[in-house]
Amino acid sequence: MSNSTPDTQLDSPETTLPQVDKPHVDKHVQTEIEAAVYRKMIAHLSKHPEVQNIDLMNLAYFCRNCFSKWYRSAAASHGVEMNYDQAREIVYGMPYSEYKSRYAQEASAEQLQQFEATRDKASE
Repeated sequence: MSNSTPDTQLDSPETTLPQVDKPHVDKHVQTEIEAAVYRKMIAHLSKHPEVQNIDLMNLAYFCRNCFSKWYRSAAASHGVEMNYDQAREIVYGMPYSEYKSRYAQEASAEQLQQFEATRDKASE
């Protein structure tokens, strides 16, 4: 039996992954665990600004901007209005323009070519 899941089944953050034998956790605790994992991921990305968004997109089909979009979408689903720039500031830890001027590097022709070749796999 294969442990892999076809890409088409993972297109949405709401996609349910195959069930594994895991401890029973009530919904509140599960949400707290997931929130802690999210905070750890954002902290990790903040600690490593040398990892460029184009690299993340090319390797994992998502980046900091995707997190920002997901954050804004989740906020909206809870009745919290925020714009994309506000969500980006939460994810980047500073205004995007400041982050970009401090850390962003020009993407190489090879990186852009790879991105274009896999663009359809990019997360929504």
